[in-house]
Amino acid sequence: MSARGIGSRPDLASVAGLVLAVGGILGGLILEGGRIQDVQQVTAAMIVLGGTIGAVMVTTPPKTLKRAIGRLPQVFLEKAMDPEGAIENILAFATKARREGIVSLEQDAEAIGDPFLRKALNLAVDGTDLQQLRRMMELEIGLIEQRGEAEAKVFESAGGYAPTIGIIGAVLGLMQVMKNLSNIEEVGRGIAVAFVATVYGVGSANLFFLPAANKLRARLHQEVQMRELSLEGVVGIVEGLNPKLIRLKLEGYGPAPAAGDHKSARTPKPVEARAAG
Repeated sequence: MSARGIGSRPDLASVAGLVLAVGGILGGLILEGGRIQDVQQVTAAMIVLGGTIGAVMVTTPPKTLKRAIGRLPQVFLEKAMDPEGAIENILAFATKARREGIVSLEQDAEAIGDPFLRKALNLAVDGTDLQQLRRMMELEIGLIEQRGEAEAKVFESAGGYAPTIGIIGAVLGLMQVMKNLSNIEEVGRGIAVAFVATVYGVGSANLFFLPAANKLRARLHQEVQMRELSLEGVVGIVEGLNPKLIRLKLEGYGPAPAAGDHKSARTPKPVEARAAG
């Protein structure tokens, strides 16, 4: 079993939230006597989306932009984290290390699915100094945080540009309206169409771009927590701590066990079964 997660599942909160937000806005429009066709403007969408994406491309390095696009599915897909399972894995390793020595974990470490935990445990088995091990793994966590924050800022930047590009679209629309001042009916219709760009800009920023940035930060926080859990667990193994103390040390990273689970929680499964899982 990987310490990072056990697959992905749809994030119903993201999907339902987006549907509810768009549905509420369109529903309000219809109740006010409007029509959905009133906000269906291809040219406004081209101006807002094209301008926003172009501004983001100018702002963001290509590699960061590519990674951010790759992260987009994580807004709607949630990696199923299992901190309690990760703790059980670490406790099994700790039990074996106390019984047979930390070198006995060499083969078990190679079978670990999580690259971060595998690297940390291999360093421990190789006899790396504890402080050096901690510095190396904390550096890796820090780099992950920096990359994740840069990817979230791509969407945050888009959320900042979109409303302004929407205003530009509205101004462009009003410029066309000014050409038909002699026809008052065309003026009224043209003004309504012009402001659709503003709706697209403000709507895309507040319904998608900014929420997506915050959701990616939440995903990053979960991932970092799982890696910190793995690191603290390996440090506890190197220090030779009792598995019960390691559990107390790591419990803050996962849900508290139910009252009836304390006994089973103190008896980790054999490390061979854990590593194979």
